[in-house]
Amino acid sequence: MGYLELIENNKAEMVKTLQELIRYRSVAGAGTDGMPFGEGVHEAFQYMLNIADRDGFEVENVDNYGGHIQFGGYSYNVDGEIVGESDEVFGILVHLDVVPEGSGWDFQPYGGEIAEGRVYGRGAMDNKGPAVASYYAMKALKDAGFLPEKKVRLILGLDEETEWNGMDRYLQKVKAPSAGFAPDAEFPVIHAEKGILVFELAKKIGKSTAKGLELRSFKGGAAANMVADYARVVVMDGRPGAYDKIKSEAAAYRGEHKRKINVKGIGKCLEITAQGISSHGAAPEKGLNAISVMMEFLGRVSFANDDVNEFVQFYNDHIGFEFDGAGMGCGLSDEVSGRLVFNVGLIDMDSEAARLTINIRYPVTQNDQSVFDGMAPAINRYGFGILRHKHHKPIYFPKDAPLVTTLMGVYKKHTGDIESEAAVIGGGTYARAAGNLVAFGAVFPGDEDMAHKKNEFIEIGKMELMAKIYADAIYEFTKQL
Repeated sequence: MGYLELIENNKAEMVKTLQELIRYRSVAGAGTDGMPFGEGVHEAFQYMLNIADRDGFEVENVDNYGGHIQFGGYSYNVDGEIVGESDEVFGILVHLDVVPEGSGWDFQPYGGEIAEGRVYGRGAMDNKGPAVASYYAMKALKDAGFLPEKKVRLILGLDEETEWNGMDRYLQKVKAPSAGFAPDAEFPVIHAEKGILVFELAKKIGKSTAKGLELRSFKGGAAANMVADYARVVVMDGRPGAYDKIKSEAAAYRGEHKRKINVKGIGKCLEITAQGISSHGAAPEKGLNAISVMMEFLGRVSFANDDVNEFVQFYNDHIGFEFDGAGMGCGLSDEVSGRLVFNVGLIDMDSEAARLTINIRYPVTQNDQSVFDGMAPAINRYGFGILRHKHHKPIYFPKDAPLVTTLMGVYKKHTGDIESEAAVIGGGTYARAAGNLVAFGAVFPGDEDMAHKKNEFIEIGKMELMAKIYADAIYEFTKQL
C-alpha cells in the first residue's frame, strides 16, 4: 500500500493522537528540575517521544529542552546490513507549547472535542495539529517501506511561544538540518521573512527649576510587536487655569483629527489618555498608534522642562505616524520584500528619563547594522542611548531556489491551486530558529487563521490533506536518485 493511502487509512488514529496531545495544557512556564518549561510542556513532549518509540522511530531527548523523531539516512548492502549513514538531514520543525487559553470558549480548551468535522482545542492549529500531521506523514512513509537517502527528522520545540531557549539548547548539541520546513504559518511557501529588531531608545531628562507644566508619567503600549492602543499621561501644574487650557486644546484636537483624547482631574494632577487601534507590529498601518496620537497632542502644549519639549518634538519630527522609518533615517527597501516597517510599541517616561521600545522589520537584503547606521545621525543629535534586545536575521530563498520550487510543486499537485505564489512576510516564523528552513503551511489560502483565538480548531479533512502534502515533500527531498 502506498504512503498516501496509508495516511487515509490512519486518519482516525491521527485524529485520536491530536486529541490526546491537546489534552496536555502545554503552556510554557516556570521550570522545575528536569522540566525546564513546566509539567504540561514536559508531558506533551514525552507523549510524542513515547508514541514515536512505540512506532519504531529513533528518538532523541536533549536535556528535556527539545528533541527529535527520526528515520532513514542509512545505506544497506544486499544482506540488509547498514554500511553507511548520511550526514544530511531533512528537518520539519514544530512546537508543542501553546499560548494560554484565554476565555469565552464554546468548547473545553484542552478537551480535544470533535464537532462539525473539526478538532477543537488550544494548539489544534498552532502547532499541535501540524505537528501530528507531520508525524503521520513520516509514519506513512516508513510503514510503506520508503528508505530515505537523507535522515528525516521531526524536531520538537518546546518554547516557541516564549523565548526559543529550548531550540537554542537543542542546536548546541544537535546539528541543524541541511534543509526543511516549519509548518507554523501559511501555505503555499513563505520564501522570505524580514529581519526583526527590538531595541530601546533611552534618554535622560534633566532637572528643571522653571515653574509650569510638569510631566509626571507617560506610559503606553502592551508589547514591542503590537501597535499601542492606549497611552496615559499624568501632568501637574499649580498655576490657576492651566488645566482649562489643556482641556480646551484636547477638545480642539478631537475636532480637528477625530481621534480620542480624554482629559480628567485626579487629585492635584491631570490625566490625559489617548485611544488607538491595536494591530500586529508587522502591519502597523492596520492600526492607530496611541503613543503617536498622544505625542501629536502634547506638541500643542508647552512643558516647563525643555528636555521634555525636545523629546516630544523629536518624536513628532522623526517618527510621528510614519511606518517606514524614513524620518529616522532608516527608510530602507528592496525589490524582494519592500519597505522597512517601523513600530513604536512601548513608551515609559517620567521626570527623569524617557524610553521608547521599537520593533523594526527590515528588508531581507539588508542587515541590522544598516538600520542602526541610518538612525545614527538622529540618535546622536538628540543624545539617545540604544539598548539592543532582540535580533532575528531575515530568511530569504529566491523563488527559483530548489527548496521553494519543490515545495510549491507539491502544494500545487495536491490542491490544484495554481494562482498562489511564494510569499514574503514581515512576521517571524519558527523556521528562523534552525536555519535552512522555510515556513510551509499549515493554514490554507482563504481559511481563517485560528491561532491564539478562542475556539481554535483544525479541520480534519485539511489535516489529512496537509499530511499528504508533507509526506510528498519529504519523499521529494529524500528519495534515492
